[in-house]
Amino acid sequence: MYNILICDDEQDIVNALKIYLNNPEYKLFEANDGQQALNFIENEDIHLVLMDIMMPKLDGICATVKLREKSNIPVIFLTAKGEDTDKILGLDVGADDYITKPFNPVEVCARVRSQLRRYFKLGSGEIKNEVYTAGAIELNDRTKSVTVNGNEVTLTRKEYEILKLLISNRGKVFSPKEIYIKIWNEKPYGSENTVAVHIRHLREKIEIDPSNPRYLKLIFGQGYKIEKGRDI
Repeated sequence: MYNILICDDEQDIVNALKIYLNNPEYKLFEANDGQQALNFIENEDIHLVLMDIMMPKLDGICATVKLREKSNIPVIFLTAKGEDTDKILGLDVGADDYITKPFNPVEVCARVRSQLRRYFKLGSGEIKNEVYTAGAIELNDRTKSVTVNGNEVTLTRKEYEILKLLISNRGKVFSPKEIYIKIWNEKPYGSENTVAVHIRHLREKIEIDPSNPRYLKLIFGQGYKIEKGRDI
């Protein structure tokens, strides 16, 4: 399953691209400006971005510059006919390709396939697991469900995202500040208390004895982790 983010402030264009890319191998997401796209990429495992150039808040050029500071996922610019200067600038700042509006559906699909093939064939990309386990806990990121001993538990969105962060990085310790930045995508003011409250609620749902947690451990003075060993 390839995760594709469509970023354009014109909903009609987003809808058209979603129709063109209607494929069981693709999971499609959408954003309406460059900042939304960056926020989305920070929290989701995106494999390719279709990025409009002219957008409010943060345009496609600036968004790509910021994206390239952290990621080399393929970016295909969506450009209007005659925007040759923008096309050149886009390629210069790190875009991999461009498609000119109005779109040819066959061309859109071909360019998307080409960039995904190149990205994964060269070894830069890796489709992450969709199912993560730790002892009796199973998190299925495709269905967005969590079970403990086969019984489904209901988590809030933030609880789910915290659990996903920790269970997909088993053994790694995350400080409250790191968790807050990754999950809330904000400056970490008051992060200690906010994260601690969510961790407490999460333990109440996934631990047999929340006061003596088996899975979600506190490493004093450092942060939180989910144990890495086979037998937790």
